[in-house]
Amino acid sequence: MTAPAQTATPGPRPSGIRATLADLRTASDRHRSLTIVVAMVITTVLMYILPAIPPLSIVQGRGIWYDSFANAGVFVLLAMGLNVVIGMAGLLDLGYAAFFAIGAYAYAYSNSPFSGLDLPFIPMLFVGAAVAGIFGILLGAPTLRLRGDYLAIMTLGFGEIVPIVFLNLDRFTQGTNGIGGIFRPEPLPFLGTFSPNSPFNYFIVMVVIVTITMILLYRLQDSRIGRAWNAIREDELAAAANGINTVTTKLLAFSLGATTSGLAGVFNASKLTIVSPDQFLFTVSFTVLAMVILGGMGNIWGVAVGAFIVYNIQAVFLKSINGVLETIGVPDFTLPIVNLHVDLAKVPFVDYQFLLYGVALVLMMLLRPEGLFPNQRRRQELHIAEEFEEVEPAETAGGMGAAPGSGQSGGTL
Repeated sequence: MTAPAQTATPGPRPSGIRATLADLRTASDRHRSLTIVVAMVITTVLMYILPAIPPLSIVQGRGIWYDSFANAGVFVLLAMGLNVVIGMAGLLDLGYAAFFAIGAYAYAYSNSPFSGLDLPFIPMLFVGAAVAGIFGILLGAPTLRLRGDYLAIMTLGFGEIVPIVFLNLDRFTQGTNGIGGIFRPEPLPFLGTFSPNSPFNYFIVMVVIVTITMILLYRLQDSRIGRAWNAIREDELAAAANGINTVTTKLLAFSLGATTSGLAGVFNASKLTIVSPDQFLFTVSFTVLAMVILGGMGNIWGVAVGAFIVYNIQAVFLKSINGVLETIGVPDFTLPIVNLHVDLAKVPFVDYQFLLYGVALVLMMLLRPEGLFPNQRRRQELHIAEEFEEVEPAETAGGMGAAPGSGQSGGTL
C-alpha cells in the first residue's frame, strides 16, 4: 500500500527584522517606481551632505564633488543603456561610444555658434536621444542577424568608424578642434542659470534624468519585451521556436541602448561646451563595459552603483590620493626584503591608474565574477559548479553508481 499524499503546509511566517525586510521587499516589488524615486531622493540628500564631511571633504571641495557626481551620472546613463544590450538581451556591443558621440554632436549642431542655432535644452535631450536611437536601428538592422564574436567585431568596427568620420569631416565637424562654444542650458525653474560656477545645477538635472531613465528601464525589464530579451539571452534558438521574433526584439534592445547613450551625450556636450572626436574612443566603450560587468550584469541598480563607484575611484580618488596622503601625513617606510624606501605621498598614482584598474578587474573576475550587486539568476549560473561540489560523495556515488539501498541485507516488499 502506498502512503497517502501529504499536502505541503506553509512554514511559520518570519518575525522581527526578517518579517520587516520581507514586507519591504514585497512593497518594493509592487511599487517599483515609487521605490526608485524614494531611493534616489535619499541618495541625492546623502550626496549633498557627505562632501562637507571627512573623508570626502579632505579629497576635494563640495563644488568639485558635485561636478564629479554629475560626470559620474553620465557614465551611469551609459552603463544602464549598455546593460540593456548586454545584460538583458545578451548582445556584446564593443562600439557603444559611437552613439555617445552621435548624441553629443546632435546637441552641438543645435546649440553652438558653428550652426547659429540656439534650441531649448530639454527638447534637445529627446531629439539627441532619438537621433542616436535611429543610428542604432541603422546599425543593428543589417548586423543583428550575426551572433557572438561576429556581432562584437561588427560593433567594434562601427565604434572605430564614427570618431574617424567626425575627425575627417572638417567642414561639418571642425575636425580635430571639435565644435566649441556650445551654449549651456537655459535657466530652469528652481535652479536658475547654468555656468561653470553652478555644478550643483548640473548635478540635480543629472539626478532627474537618471531617475526617469531607471524607472523606464525597470518597466521594460518587467514587461513582455523584457521577458523576450531574457529568453533570447538564455537561448536564442529556443526563443525563436517559441514565437519570439529575435531580429526585431534584438533590434529594439540595440536601439534603446543607443537612445540612452545619446541622452548621456547631449548632457555631456551641454556641460563641457565642446565636443571633439577624442572624447569617444574605444577606451570609453571598454570602460563602460567594465562598469556593467563589475556592477552586476543584468541588475539595473547594480550597474548604476557600479558605474558610479568605478568612475569616482578612477577619476577622483586616484588623482587625489597623493594630496590626501600629504594632508593626513602618512609616514614613509622601508620594505625589509628588498631594502626599498617608499614614500607613498610621492608615488605617482595617476601614472599607474590603468595598471591599478587592470589589477582590480583581474581580482574582481577571480573573486566575484558576478559583480558587486549581481542579478540573482546570473549569480546562480556562475556558482552552479560550487553547488554541485557541495554534494556529498556518498550521495553522488549512490546516484551515479550502485542503486540506493543495494547494500542492505534484505530487500523491501
